[in-house]
Amino acid sequence: MSAIEGILGCVLLVACLIIILIVLIQEGKDQGLTSAVGGGSTDTFFGKNESRTKEAKLNRWTKFAAFLFFVITLVVNIVVPFVTK
Repeated sequence: MSAIEGILGCVLLVACLIIILIVLIQEGKDQGLTSAVGGGSTDTFFGKNESRTKEAKLNRWTKFAAFLFFVITLVVNIVVPFVTK
């Protein structure tokens, strides 16, 4: 194993832990039968300002961490074998 593989492996492990922690921090969306019957309207004050809430920030961080995980995984599996030859 080369140094590049070791470093990227550690970064990949950290990205995995970040994704797990962010997902565990998020609250569930309890819209089951209520939104099916009531239509799930977001025309309230909270619905209009939900991009500034803690949940919206956690959703953005989850997407960023998942993208980082995806890119690092591709680099480790595609680029590193060519570099270590």
